[in-house]
Amino acid sequence: MITKNIKRLLLGCSIVAAVTALTACQKDWDAPQTTPYGNNSINDENIITIAQLKADYPNVFESTDKNAKIDKDIKIKGRVTGNDIGSNIYKQFMLQDETGAIIVAVNQSGMHGFLAEGQEIVIALKDLYIGGYRQQPEIGQPYNGTSIGRMNKDLFQQHYKYTGSLDPNAIKPIDFDVNMDKNEHCAKLVTLKNVSFIPPGGTGTFAPDSTVDRTVTVVGGCVNRALYEYSESKVVVRTSTYAKFAAKKIPYDYVNKKPVKCNITGIATRYNDTWQILIRKESDIQIIEN
Repeated sequence: MITKNIKRLLLGCSIVAAVTALTACQKDWDAPQTTPYGNNSINDENIITIAQLKADYPNVFESTDKNAKIDKDIKIKGRVTGNDIGSNIYKQFMLQDETGAIIVAVNQSGMHGFLAEGQEIVIALKDLYIGGYRQQPEIGQPYNGTSIGRMNKDLFQQHYKYTGSLDPNAIKPIDFDVNMDKNEHCAKLVTLKNVSFIPPGGTGTFAPDSTVDRTVTVVGGCVNRALYEYSESKVVVRTSTYAKFAAKKIPYDYVNKKPVKCNITGIATRYNDTWQILIRKESDIQIIEN
């Protein structure tokens, strides 16, 4: 009797093991080979460079009140160089290839969760819009009729596809030069080397709440900070009051009252003729030993 029960137990275990193995194999066999994000039906045909895209629409970047619908079946491919991981870039990301960079404006938060730095994507541009916000080229949808703004997140999901591999080091920042051509280099990843912040008054932080620190001027939810090395009309470091490092002290020797040299990496956007450097995250600032 005991032997018969043991045989039944062993048979039951064998059946369970076989079913488990079969289920595991079936799961492996049925596992989707595509990402749940984006539109996997987009192909790699008719890809042009970002520089060529800008060249095809030269007149829409002249002011903040122009845009154009892209009616050609064209695509761009590049890697994400800036996103909202540090909450200093809001509802947009920067895409860069070997020829240039552009802002893609999407009405969605938390995009760093699926568009990490270094992720390569293809964007199908047909029926999207291209325009210039203060001469900074953007891809999006019309805003207030003629200017450019964010596209709906569901629309964006239908217009991009992952391609290639994730490689955060694939695009290296270029050395910033205040005199470099804005049309060519705007929205690129850059590094400002051996620079130092002019110490602000008040709390001395990047972007304090103006109701707490009345020495600060907040425009568009952001605060501009100046550098010793450049005229403020030419270059500013722009930080959102919602950035994760907004309440951090600006690098400065407050005891000895002297500047602290830094290397600052960020996105070099333009606001007409002024470079606005967007730090992506706190680690973009590297203190140089003085």
